[in-house]
Amino acid sequence: MELLIMMILYLFPLLFLLFLLSKIANQYWRGQCSCYILHYECFKPSDERKMNSEFCGEIIKRNKNLGHQEYKFLLRAIVSSSIGEETYGPRTIIDGREDCPCLMDGIQEMEEFFYKTLDNLFEKSGISPLDVDVLVVNVSMLASVPSWSSRIINHYKMRNDIKAFNLSGMGCSASLISIDLVRRIFNSRKNSLAIVVTSESIAPNWYSGNDKSMILSNCLFRSGGCSILLTNNKALKDQSLLKLKCLIRTHMGSSDEAHSCCMQKEDDLGRKGFHLSKSVPKAANQAFTENIRELAPKALPLRELLRYTAVSTFFHYTKGGFKAKLNFKTGVDHFCLHPGGTAMIDGVAKSLELSESDMEPARMTLHRFGNTSASSVWYVLGYMEAKKRLKKGDRVLMISFGAGFKCNSCMWDVVRDLEDGNVWEDCVSLYPPKTLANPFMEKYGWIYQEDPTTRGWSSW
Repeated sequence: MELLIMMILYLFPLLFLLFLLSKIANQYWRGQCSCYILHYECFKPSDERKMNSEFCGEIIKRNKNLGHQEYKFLLRAIVSSSIGEETYGPRTIIDGREDCPCLMDGIQEMEEFFYKTLDNLFEKSGISPLDVDVLVVNVSMLASVPSWSSRIINHYKMRNDIKAFNLSGMGCSASLISIDLVRRIFNSRKNSLAIVVTSESIAPNWYSGNDKSMILSNCLFRSGGCSILLTNNKALKDQSLLKLKCLIRTHMGSSDEAHSCCMQKEDDLGRKGFHLSKSVPKAANQAFTENIRELAPKALPLRELLRYTAVSTFFHYTKGGFKAKLNFKTGVDHFCLHPGGTAMIDGVAKSLELSESDMEPARMTLHRFGNTSASSVWYVLGYMEAKKRLKKGDRVLMISFGAGFKCNSCMWDVVRDLEDGNVWEDCVSLYPPKTLANPFMEKYGWIYQEDPTTRGWSSW
């Protein structure tokens, strides 16, 4: 009887308040300006830029700064990374010039991606470069003068009144930050067209030293990029692929540990590279938890929020020791996870209690294209589309992580059935393969005699 009274006094008013807040939130989001994706183009470099495990082993041998333990560490990272035999690297590494890249190497790497994806974007969408009102470009680790956005505007002779933005230093979550910027601009500009161009410069940022926290990035990051065409013109709704429902950004930069866990820096001898500390999983978990807490009321149906609140309240007052969990599958049909590494995919999957089918697009993207930084989630989306998984009315949740430390997420509604093979067209029938095991596992078996000094990075 006492428990019933407590539930009446505390639980029912709380549920009613949650109901009102949900109604207010729905009204708010309906009032926001629409944001649609009309088309997107992922970049597939030419075949001569492929980097299989044997070639990666040769690259490691070229680094004269590595000792025996560092050599073992890198081979182990490559073999156990779940990255396949057909990912792509920059021409500097293919040509053996990773120790001495120049500015032009980085510029040529980016321009090859820019113009190939944008040419395809304009051709397939029927949109002229002169129709574009907003251009946002994000490349985190290489800034040039004039800016990347200026180079694109000059190449395509875009309008003088185009609103151009150039983002740097945002890391792997930069593309969703760019989408958020476009969404906010759309709130003050009617019937506009915007392009987001997202990539990362690998050529000038290959690390040739022997610091374990910096050589690891050479094993994870690969070449790629994506160009995305967006609009808020409702007359183009029927031509669109996806509609943005909500977007949540979480920044943990006030924490010194989170801020410094992913950082472009120089080692003790002045060799530039990208540092990944052992605290990356912790920072990612904290940022993800904060992000999900804010996302849930906007992404999940009211019935799931009420169920979670009721169960949490009941076990709180009965001291049952049981911790309620939100079931994100009640509001999400597809999970577009950032393929930053096996540990990152597994961590998100465990938190959201996802199945192997839910994780398949991220795992296959990591295997086929590697971690292409901010553009990675678009290759994951492309896999879902090529597999004909995305049907009208489905909801897609994108989750990305990036230096800073940041976790950004957004929810998309699928406007129509999507079946384009896109960048996966020539190989999607081969996925998922029977095994993701590296073919050199047996050859390099001796590397698994673990060096205690490498513990903490092994999960990557």
